[in-house]
Amino acid sequence: MPELITPTPRLHASWLSAQEEAGPDAHLDGGGLGSEDDVDTAEGFAAWVERLRGYGDRTVPVEQGRVHASYWWITEGDTYLGAIDLRHYLNGFLLDAGGHIGYSVRPSARRRGLATWALTGVLHEARVLGMDRVLLTCDPDNTASVRTIERNGGVLEDVRDTLIGPKRRYWIDL
Repeated sequence: MPELITPTPRLHASWLSAQEEAGPDAHLDGGGLGSEDDVDTAEGFAAWVERLRGYGDRTVPVEQGRVHASYWWITEGDTYLGAIDLRHYLNGFLLDAGGHIGYSVRPSARRRGLATWALTGVLHEARVLGMDRVLLTCDPDNTASVRTIERNGGVLEDVRDTLIGPKRRYWIDL
């Protein structure tokens, strides 16, 4: 049975396995991984996990270009299956291209409905934060993500060119 958990250093080996499975240059949405993050060593991974946990604390300022966000990992037991994040508000880039919520599922765990399930759970968290609607985006050819968003009530606003390429933009009323 899948769970949404707070990121933990305990799953370092499983997380690395998922990254390897996705490919060395793969960007996994919703994970919060930056190019400067050291996730190969146990110490670096633990520091990164601690930073992820801290981004949800609105009393602590975040770095330039970031917004406060809550992160969860999709797991089964001690197996990391994916990640999802909820950005508490939007900056200009997120309004145009990134949205409030990002998610990814490791290749071997896809086609099981995990993204739809995780998004449903995080929409509840958005309501708890007092949000009344959220923006989600995906690549125009990502049919799996289109289905995930639409199954959770997403209404297409538009498809537009952004700094990171064309994006389908959906709003979900909470």
